[in-house]
Amino acid sequence: MNKYGKVKLKHIAEKAGVSINTVSRALNDKKDISEKTKGKIRSIAKDMGYIPDAVAGSLRRGSTKTIAVIIPDILDPLMAIWVKDIATRLGKEGYNIFVLNTDEDYKRENEAVMLALSKKVDGIIICPCQKDNKDIIFLNKKKLPFVLLGRRFTNISTDYVVSDDIRGGYIAAKYLLDQGRKKILFLNGHRYISSADERYQGYKKAFQERGYRLEPSLIHEIDNTSGNSIKAIKKIIGKGIGFDGVFAFSDLMAWEVIYFLQKIGKDIPKEIEVVGYDNIQSRFYYPYSLTSINYPKRKAAYLAVEILLGRISSLDEKAAYSQHVIETGLFKRKKI
Repeated sequence: MNKYGKVKLKHIAEKAGVSINTVSRALNDKKDISEKTKGKIRSIAKDMGYIPDAVAGSLRRGSTKTIAVIIPDILDPLMAIWVKDIATRLGKEGYNIFVLNTDEDYKRENEAVMLALSKKVDGIIICPCQKDNKDIIFLNKKKLPFVLLGRRFTNISTDYVVSDDIRGGYIAAKYLLDQGRKKILFLNGHRYISSADERYQGYKKAFQERGYRLEPSLIHEIDNTSGNSIKAIKKIIGKGIGFDGVFAFSDLMAWEVIYFLQKIGKDIPKEIEVVGYDNIQSRFYYPYSLTSINYPKRKAAYLAVEILLGRISSLDEKAAYSQHVIETGLFKRKKI
């Protein structure tokens, strides 16, 4: 600590023997201040523990160089991957991010959007919980640049980047059927979530192509936040519902299912084969090899950033929306 408490420009000016304006211009690297004077002032500012006022700077620039990233479950490895990639790509453009977690709760999501707006962020990347859409409609009206990542609304025009969830659901179900699995448990998210609904459509299509009837007892919608899959699988087994395959909405859910099934003595994949979604093992080295629906996750995150930066720099508010569906495929792994 120094005798000034919070160091201000006037304190630096007093010590340097120059005007406050000179200090301000030196710290902002203005060309009319000599390099020698800049060096002296920067050295004094550092020694005194000066911290620039980011808010004041953003008001002068008309930009905070900050992006809010709003995600549904901070414990989901996919979210960790996306946040890292978003931060990396934005960092190259001089932007910082702050992350807000909603726990798939719309009230918390709405609060997160309002907080981001109060912080004067330059834009938002959001994976919405989709229990409601009023906050997304509000963002559209506010004209703040934002991009949906991982989920989309069919009744609201927005920029978005999603995986081909219909194809992903189809490939997962077809693979399990091709392995001779006839009683495939689909542990899905709630179908008001676009990706959950589209994965269900794909799952349904694979069965219909074979002329197989869907069994309602094998299709379950649950909150897709960490821990809920174990609770769900316990209830399903407790009801005596048998199954020889599982398609899980996400890899996180798939691993939770595998953990519980192995705990009760099931041989995975001999007795029950499990397929996840997102292929997290392309970036995380987990001990159990999981077959999963794959798509380029870094590409999705980077594309969301590119769209957002384009919106931020564009003077045309009526520019066409960028809506991207990224191809999916199956990544088959053998048990280690």
